[in-house]
Amino acid sequence: MHTRVCDILGIEYPIIQGGMAWVATAELAAAVSNAGGLGIIAAGNAPVDWVREQIKKVRTLTDKPFGVNVMLLSPFVDEVMEAVYEERVPVITTGAGNPGKYMEKLKAVNTKIIPVIPSVSLAKRMEKEGADAVIAEGTEAGGHIGELTTMVLVPQVVDAVNIPVIAAGGIADSRAVVAVLALGAEGVQMGTRFLCSTECTVHENYKNAVIKAKDRDAVVSGRTTGHPVRSLRNKLTREFDRLEASGAGIEQLEELGRGRLQAAVYEGDVVNGSVMAGQVAGLINDIKSCKDIIRDIVDNMETVIKGIKNKL
Repeated sequence: MHTRVCDILGIEYPIIQGGMAWVATAELAAAVSNAGGLGIIAAGNAPVDWVREQIKKVRTLTDKPFGVNVMLLSPFVDEVMEAVYEERVPVITTGAGNPGKYMEKLKAVNTKIIPVIPSVSLAKRMEKEGADAVIAEGTEAGGHIGELTTMVLVPQVVDAVNIPVIAAGGIADSRAVVAVLALGAEGVQMGTRFLCSTECTVHENYKNAVIKAKDRDAVVSGRTTGHPVRSLRNKLTREFDRLEASGAGIEQLEELGRGRLQAAVYEGDVVNGSVMAGQVAGLINDIKSCKDIIRDIVDNMETVIKGIKNKL
């Protein structure tokens, strides 16, 4: 599993942990990095002091490379980017926009920049502006999503750019990793699988909701806002459906969602909270360490490949 992604990021395996807001803390990031992947702290909409504290904390837990995911729609994005620069964070991943205006400054301190992209056009633009790699994230993913599936998006992006492509959305085991490598990806990003790890600090109710989820339980809300979100079906998603069907405006929908992710993550409210998770939740049935998650993927890849050969 050694690809260009490993060389660029200085990691053992090309496995990146997703930047899940309020979920991807220093503890989880350090555990993934210590296991040979790349752990990510999610800045989300958090204030810069919290982000800086997490960066300092992760450095007490690992001496391996780590990253910060920056949500470009955050009201604190400029301050967070300045903290990333000042703290000399090794890697950033970005979501919900174009990080172009920050790239020159970050590259001056050797920060690797990997935008999450939902389309071929944005992937090409990011390569042109100097991105080190791109994360092609399919609509199967949890949280904020695009429209194209991983199976369709990844090979088109691979054909369009020369920088490494990291596949995301619907990946939780060796089968999916082998599949996206066959599509031309040189690495994977996983979120929901790492959410169900012993080192993840979310409330146990949240983890158990993912474990119990079936194949059709990860649904999309908020399409009319222009920023759809995938989360597990519950009372909150049904209320979103009702409001959208009634023609509610963006402000009303945003007010309904305000603070609901924190309620699920910290308070364990999986009824009225936003339990963001990908469609792959239906495949996840246990909670184990990040080390075991990565080791299982790596150890089982040869078996998966042999199984494919035996069918040909």
